Amino acid sequence: MRRGLLNKLILGACAGPFMFGILIFVLIFVAGDLLFQAARLIIERGVAFGVVTRLFFYRLPEVVIMTVPMSSLLSTLLGMSSLNSASELIALKSLGIPFRRILRPIILASVLISVIALSFNETIVPFASIAADRLMKYEIMKNQASAVQQKVFLREEENGQLKRVLYIDELDPDKGTMSGIMMHEFEDGRLTSTLNARKGMWMNSQWWIEDGRIYSVSREGEISLLLRFQRQRLAIKLSPAQLQRSTRRPSDMSAHELWSYINQAESIGTDLSKLWVMFHLKLAVPWACVIMAVLGAGFGASRRGRSGGGVGFGISVVFVFAYYVVMSLCRALGESGNLHAAIAGWGPNIVFFFIAVFFAWRVDRL
Repeated sequence: MRRGLLNKLILGACAGPFMFGILIFVLIFVAGDLLFQAARLIIERGVAFGVVTRLFFYRLPEVVIMTVPMSSLLSTLLGMSSLNSASELIALKSLGIPFRRILRPIILASVLISVIALSFNETIVPFASIAADRLMKYEIMKNQASAVQQKVFLREEENGQLKRVLYIDELDPDKGTMSGIMMHEFEDGRLTSTLNARKGMWMNSQWWIEDGRIYSVSREGEISLLLRFQRQRLAIKLSPAQLQRSTRRPSDMSAHELWSYINQAESIGTDLSKLWVMFHLKLAVPWACVIMAVLGAGFGASRRGRSGGGVGFGISVVFVFAYYVVMSLCRALGESGNLHAAIAGWGPNIVFFFIAVFFAWRVDRL
């Protein structure tokens, strides 16, 4: 069989289920969370329909990204099951075509999907998430919720160059206090100094920080203690309310922004296990598309007899649920420091990679 015809046969069988998977999983998440939240805001708080609609569309990109690995699994599982039921896989095997050759277009297509999902996750999703958070906080809740923010992040630029990066472990704008302060100063794009302080407070229209240290960073990257201080003015002119509006949560950052910050912060010995786990998860989840696609293909090709799409959908849900259980467990272990952050982030992919390889290996031996 010609290479192009084989690729067209395989991808054609999986394309329809993939689009179906995106649609059905998005609807499930939307119906189970977004629509319920929208209805509650309209009924209980009297929020305008237009505002709720904006919130819905801001939340949608994150939901779509979550469904891509699930849809990859469903598409190949249903696609291979369909070819298997029609005895087309048997025909291909009789022609001497091994299953690893059938997997080739699936892997290439899933890699492309993963790259697109990762790019989407690095650009559109953080922007939409920030917009949704601000819409909820300042237009819907009117700051009625607790103002305390955990692990906030602020970047200052001057003439297009990074000037300062501020990280605050906890910020309370109402009380005008902060704790766990870390600030990096840059000149011409180079890190020149790092400041650590235990706490800070807003007094006389200025931020004052206490119990801190300042480290100098040489051009060679060597870090040395410059001075200790009991109290010092922080070089941030924003008021507590302005700072709250300008700062960002780590969950709203792209993987590149997270890496840029925590790679510098870790050099002075700060424990950033939770942020490292979050960084690896931001990379690992999009690449789960490849693993899920291979897993679905191997499992679908190894199934005997005919079964409807409902059965395939149910099996997909079981696999996806198992994946997220493993991911939650690894994440908890990583954030507690009992598991290396890289293993915590990529562990679910590694586990399901071996499961996928097992099913793929099993197909040619049936």
